[in-house]
Amino acid sequence: MMRVSRGFSLVELMIAMALGLIVAGGIVSVVLATSASSVVQTQLAKLQEEGRFAVASLTADLRMANAQYCSNVGGQSSPLSNGVMSLDRYLRAPQVLVSGATLQAALTDNGTKWGSTSGSNTYPVAPVAAFTLPAFLALRGYDCTVSACTPADPSVAGLPAQGTTIGNRVPGSAAITLRYLDGSRGWSLDGINSTVTLSGNAVASIAVTPQTGEPPLTSYVAGDLMMLADCNAAQVFSATLSGKTFTPATNLASVMRPSGVSPKLFDFNRDVRTVSYYLQVVSDNNGNTTGALMKRVNGVAAEVVRGVERLDFLYGVMDAAGNTSYRTAAQIDGATTCASSTVSIAGSDPGCMWRSVQSIEIHLLMTGQIPLYSLKPTDLQYQYYGDPAVAGAAAPGNAARAVMPSQQGFDDHVLRREFSTVISVRNYNP
Repeated sequence: MMRVSRGFSLVELMIAMALGLIVAGGIVSVVLATSASSVVQTQLAKLQEEGRFAVASLTADLRMANAQYCSNVGGQSSPLSNGVMSLDRYLRAPQVLVSGATLQAALTDNGTKWGSTSGSNTYPVAPVAAFTLPAFLALRGYDCTVSACTPADPSVAGLPAQGTTIGNRVPGSAAITLRYLDGSRGWSLDGINSTVTLSGNAVASIAVTPQTGEPPLTSYVAGDLMMLADCNAAQVFSATLSGKTFTPATNLASVMRPSGVSPKLFDFNRDVRTVSYYLQVVSDNNGNTTGALMKRVNGVAAEVVRGVERLDFLYGVMDAAGNTSYRTAAQIDGATTCASSTVSIAGSDPGCMWRSVQSIEIHLLMTGQIPLYSLKPTDLQYQYYGDPAVAGAAAPGNAARAVMPSQQGFDDHVLRREFSTVISVRNYNP
């Protein structure tokens, strides 16, 4: 019997190939879609993690604004003309026994120079008599558009100027500077290992023998200011060190004997932490630019986290009815007299309302950092507190935005999400 050879016709082969291409195309489409979705989800997860980390870092420092050793209690409240409750005099703000110029030289990131004009305020000339540490040195914020900042430009404090090049401060982002005493440092004056010698009620000398956990005396640098603090008050003064003994200099007033419990001696220059937060333009290895949250401590800056494009603060103050309202930095800085004002600074106390800030509202705009040009227009939309003219989510280039990514030098094609929180200032009583 003869066998008949059979095979596929050309038409059958072409149909099979077409079906195979269709199936393969479908598989490729699914793989690409899955891959793009995976990239988006990975970026969102990273964005969420970095946003939480940024908020945690800000919260840890902002709640410590104006913290002192153990004297953060006391004082009465009185209403100001604008309704805000401000603490009365006899508070625990340190008494400064050196000139204003000497104090200013000991501070870093100081954006409020003596005799300068800032917003609606003109700050007094440097005091030449003993004075109470002003409220604006404990906390001060700066709000910025892409072209200007209020109540002042923080670049005068040593922060980078605004710009779109690497190393500049991100345009349209706020900055804040705060100070607090690191109570874990200093030398305990226990009367046994470290003692105070008096001349009447004035301090003649302080002999220090560092104990376990206390800084060595070699951490002191000649010219540093000292702070003698207890649970009643604190005094800032200059001194000289000979061996293990500090001798207060005779400047504007005598250093008086501690009147409270657990006195400690601190190096004002080293132990008072000046912390500034702002955003800086940075670049990755692929040339993509983004904003980095920067933290400066006593003039030394370090990057906290990348992917922050905008940063804004509002400051909460309470009125006589117990209601809290949130105000801009310029509004807080505009006060010149408060219930706690002293007459030791030319009869006025510019920026005194900073001591009345009880809470701070933080807003950050986080991004995925790496451009994704496959994103749909709806994926690029976002909303942010700082764009009040924008209703709901909108495109990055929406003309109603107060600050557009293109004005900051950033790519539109990235994921963006807002993070916000409110933190309580533990030590609003200075």
